[in-house]
Amino acid sequence: MREKLYNYGGQAVMEGVMMRGSQSLAVAVRNPEGEIVTRVEPVNQTLYNGPISRIPFLRGLTSLWDALGLGMRSLMFSADVALGEEEGTSFSGPLAWGTVAVSLAFGVALFFVLPLLVLGLVDDWITSSLLSNLLEGLIRLVLFVGYVWLIAFMPDIKRVFAYHGSEHKTINAFEAGAELTPASVQRFTTLHPRCGTAFLLSVMVISILLFSLLGRPVLWLRILSRVLLVPVLAGVAYEYMRFSARHMDKAWMRVVVAPNLALQRLTTREPDLEMLEVAITAFNCMMAAEKGSVEQCETQESKMAAH
Repeated sequence: MREKLYNYGGQAVMEGVMMRGSQSLAVAVRNPEGEIVTRVEPVNQTLYNGPISRIPFLRGLTSLWDALGLGMRSLMFSADVALGEEEGTSFSGPLAWGTVAVSLAFGVALFFVLPLLVLGLVDDWITSSLLSNLLEGLIRLVLFVGYVWLIAFMPDIKRVFAYHGSEHKTINAFEAGAELTPASVQRFTTLHPRCGTAFLLSVMVISILLFSLLGRPVLWLRILSRVLLVPVLAGVAYEYMRFSARHMDKAWMRVVVAPNLALQRLTTREPDLEMLEVAITAFNCMMAAEKGSVEQCETQESKMAAH
């Protein structure tokens, strides 16, 4: 019952937040006039409620879809709204899929191909294949953490990270049974164990363990194996996230997930009350849509704006 209740996630976008449930997603974005603009749409039922959602490891692909599909489309919608161009916004089309493809290629090249190229500078002097693979994993982990650390200095990213914090605070408040108002939600932490940042860090760590078992083939085959195994890593990481979420009441699990929460201190910032208002609107819209009451979402939005 607990898993079913908490079958949702979210993502920060430009000047807003996307919240995703098992039936619908909602995006709330503040436009240049200070109004909160929302968008609600159904999610792919095959991924979230079909047979694939009940197959261990394979269902982890839904997390990739969250990050690359729903997340990218929501981000483009938010960019249009934040720039005052929401009229005619499309959630689909060649631009959306082209952006997803480029983003995926960039991520794979940066975190799975580049570490091997860097390793190649010293690999001839490493006699152990196990040590070679472990060093590759360490390079990948350093690149990932360094990338997150560097982009955190960009002003626009700082605002996105603050909206990320508002997303976490809202979900934490809901799970604690607290009232969903900006003042109430503000007192909750910006950290959450089921965060996408934690998922990505888990992928990086699990990759070290998995790739260490593959020996040291020629470079092109080594690169190919890394690319082809990305879905496998996602599936394993997803199951680990589910397992850790079910055991967060145990002290040993809180120790295990501590690095995930520590990394979130880089990807979240303390939001202001207006950011929390946007996150709460997105969450309420998503919950209303889950119950088939989108009109309730619109009513909630106007009440929040009137505050």
